[in-house]
Amino acid sequence: MSLPIRKILFGVVVLAGIGAAGYELSKPELVPVDMATIESGELEVTINADGMTRIKDVFEVSAPVSGQVLRSPVRIGDEVVEGDTIVARIEPGEPAFLDERARMQAEATVAQAQAALVLSEANLRAAEADMNSAQRQFDRIYELHERGTASDSQLEQAEVALDVAAAQFDSALANKAMRESELAAAQAVLIEPASQNGNIERGSDCCIAISAPVSGQVLAIVNESARMVAAGTPLLTIGPPNDLEITVDLLSTDAVRIGPGARAYVERWGGDTALEAVVRKIEPAAFTKISALGIEEQRVKVLLDFVTPQAERPALGHNFRVYLRIVEWRGEDVLRLPISALFRDNGAWAVFAIEDGVAKLRPVEVGRRNTENAEVLGGLSAGDVVITHPSDRVDEGVLVVDRETLE
Repeated sequence: MSLPIRKILFGVVVLAGIGAAGYELSKPELVPVDMATIESGELEVTINADGMTRIKDVFEVSAPVSGQVLRSPVRIGDEVVEGDTIVARIEPGEPAFLDERARMQAEATVAQAQAALVLSEANLRAAEADMNSAQRQFDRIYELHERGTASDSQLEQAEVALDVAAAQFDSALANKAMRESELAAAQAVLIEPASQNGNIERGSDCCIAISAPVSGQVLAIVNESARMVAAGTPLLTIGPPNDLEITVDLLSTDAVRIGPGARAYVERWGGDTALEAVVRKIEPAAFTKISALGIEEQRVKVLLDFVTPQAERPALGHNFRVYLRIVEWRGEDVLRLPISALFRDNGAWAVFAIEDGVAKLRPVEVGRRNTENAEVLGGLSAGDVVITHPSDRVDEGVLVVDRETLE
């Protein structure tokens, strides 16, 4: 092949390459996007919050008297029967140890009581002697009076003297008993705790046995070991496990949008399916709670009852954490738009709709919305296709293609 022909062929190839490159550069770009079709269906608007299960009627057993509570006869999770199962036993406490000053004062009090007792015994003997003398005098006057040699006044004086002596004897006798009691009380102060190998010795009989106030399960025990307690000290908690409710602290601005009877979904409780519940009560007073960010919030306690039978939630117990979605509003036939398609344009909501493979900016009017969908009030119709999660490559007039068709 001659040189001119080769040059001509080379020029043709170069021109063809340039033309192909120019065509590729001038061909419109197809942007892959995610698409969704506008359709009607059910829409629920919910208020979401973390809640906690609890037994409605929890009974806290406390010590009725001060003393030494023995080691707990029950364990957490044990079944108890009302009025039958013993849940705690309390014995009288041991006397306290005396320091040197207290012991010396107690010993001095004992010595004083002993001296007072000796004095009362001497007074008793003196009173007894006076009474015996008065009795003998009365007997002599009585005999003389019978013979007519003693007057009535003498007999009356002897009788009064005998009554006075008898009264003084009774007083001395009572004083002696009082002094004996004082001595016993003073000696009781000196009693020290009796111990052997570090363990307090007690009789087998218990002074107070506390039975279960209600049938159910033991939910918590403050301390299983034996210890000294004061009257009113909590010992354990009992409750029927089949009487669960849910409590949740909602913002006051959310609580006013729901009412008793509102449906709720219980999620993240550990099961595979969501449970159903219903709002029973919204407490009338709010309280202040500090959020994790340190912001003061007004919260309202809301109580819910389970609708799902217990057989479908056997693992749930007292103080278990759950996640709640309380239905604020529900529509049956609502034109729905994915939230991911919405964005703000000049202060209004807008979407990119697809017309003949071209992205078109379209303002929309939305109503109620949840975390997934929004209610379409205007700007779109059923069957319209919109772009979800539009990237910065999507703009008015851009050619787009469904990402799923490229995979």
